[in-house]
Amino acid sequence: MQQRERLRDESKRIRQPSCRMNDDEYQLLTRAAAVCNMSVASFLAHAALKAAGDLDRTAAEIAAQREVHNELFALRRHLGHIGNNVNQVAKATNSGADVPYAEAVLGAVQRATQSVDAFIQHYLNTETRAG
Repeated sequence: MQQRERLRDESKRIRQPSCRMNDDEYQLLTRAAAVCNMSVASFLAHAALKAAGDLDRTAAEIAAQREVHNELFALRRHLGHIGNNVNQVAKATNSGADVPYAEAVLGAVQRATQSVDAFIQHYLNTETRAG
């Protein structure tokens, strides 16, 4: 029995580029693909084509944007750690230890966290409208 020749769809993706990632990058990629209900390969193709189609932006702009995102989210994590430390101060205070200026510190941390959250939200909203 002779196998029937398949018809080629001109828009079918036949090229398969590859790239290397570390574990953290791959986990981020798989989570992003899952959130979009896409396969990793489809997500990569979509994201790469979207970036390639935006040639008005330079590599420096893209790198700068990535650095801003990385720094902001690192700052957010750092503020979370500070919040944990403030909780430890509260525990010490509740056990009778004297912790001077604890209330002022807590207020400053809350204000900083709110400012960072507001900036991140504003930045992401601006990026969404621009993209």
